[in-house]
Amino acid sequence: MTGLGAVLAVTAVALGAAMQRATGLGFALVAAPFLVIILGPFSGVVLANLLSAVINVAVLCTTLRGLRGRLAAEMIVGVLVAVPLGAWVVTALPGPLLLIGVGTVTAASVAWVAHGNPVPILRRRGGPLLSGFTSGFFNTTAGTGGPPLAVYALSTNWEQRSFVPTVQLVGLVTNVLSLAAKGPPQLSWPLLLSCVAAMAVGLAAGQVLSRWLPEDRARRWVVALALIGSVVAAGKGVTALW
Repeated sequence: MTGLGAVLAVTAVALGAAMQRATGLGFALVAAPFLVIILGPFSGVVLANLLSAVINVAVLCTTLRGLRGRLAAEMIVGVLVAVPLGAWVVTALPGPLLLIGVGTVTAASVAWVAHGNPVPILRRRGGPLLSGFTSGFFNTTAGTGGPPLAVYALSTNWEQRSFVPTVQLVGLVTNVLSLAAKGPPQLSWPLLLSCVAAMAVGLAAGQVLSRWLPEDRARRWVVALALIGSVVAAGKGVTALW
């Protein structure tokens, strides 16, 4: 990896961490497409899973009081079913197709959330299970498990105070299972340590942002950054096929 590539990866991690702390989601949406572009579809997604797990723990520790444990448990059941399927897809698809898949899944997920379309079926009894399954599959294959949970929140009018810690717990379990299924990324220690430092900076910035930045504006930033990265990732996959 070039020096410029490392700088871009660290910057994407910092921006994603800031968005995650400010809105409850956003780290993987912002960082994963750029990490995939720089490191490749497999290592990029695995690194996104690893860093996301660290972010989940950090945010959960500061928002634990609002956790809805029963709802998290229902979603995690869906995750347990989805992760092995997602891990199989990741190992079966060639690199270019996986790049296209990551970019397309992320772009479609972000567009759906941005449009604000509720899904009435998620209000039914099996809604948390379905949301957890979709989140687990997207997380394992593309590193972006947040949008299905955001759609569930939109569809059920889930308030922000309990949404943030609950999705951190679901995300933490998903990321740990994804890493167990796919194995650790083969990356240099300097890059990993730089990413961890970037996360710390991003979380601190997100703490400040959460106090004065309106939630709707922060979400628009997440959408814009995620769309840019996902379109570039898909384009790189198409180019590689040629």
